[in-house]
Amino acid sequence: MEMDVALQSVASGITYEDYCKLDDGNRYELIGGELYVVPSPSAIHQNVSIALAATLYHFVLENQLGRVFTAPLDVYLTPKDLVQPDIIFISRERTDIIAEQNIQGAPDLVVEILSPSTAARDRTLKKDLYARHGVRELWIIHPLAQTVEVYRPTAVGFGDPIFYDRRGGVTVTSPLLPGLELDLNKIF
Repeated sequence: MEMDVALQSVASGITYEDYCKLDDGNRYELIGGELYVVPSPSAIHQNVSIALAATLYHFVLENQLGRVFTAPLDVYLTPKDLVQPDIIFISRERTDIIAEQNIQGAPDLVVEILSPSTAARDRTLKKDLYARHGVRELWIIHPLAQTVEVYRPTAVGFGDPIFYDRRGGVTVTSPLLPGLELDLNKIF
């Protein structure tokens, strides 16, 4: 599908079927039937992503807790909602949502690493989408500020975040990953 045809479809709401026909070399996310370009991440974004993904991957593997994946990997939530979080964790009990081409449903943990071009979308549209679809924990990482915000669900979406700051010397923990003590000095 040509990109101009895809953009014309946005007015009526693009679907996963339309998304699958895109073949212009770009990465996209689909939120509420609207198509968003996902630009290439910066070097600092990639450094944080690989350090965190490696740490989570080894911890999850050693403790047989489930699976860890990194972008680009589609997370299919509805025919009009498909995202590519930076890092995701799926618990051992829920590995049935892992399909060959994508993840079919909400991961247990989603990590979004902020970039200037996507930060507003990560903090609003995607955060709300994750809450609506049952993500059990959302980490929003600010690589320049060297902070992590951890959101957990309440009856009406995600509650107030728990803030972790590398300069504070505290470690990140998660009830989803029992025993994890994430030293932010090794991530930033």
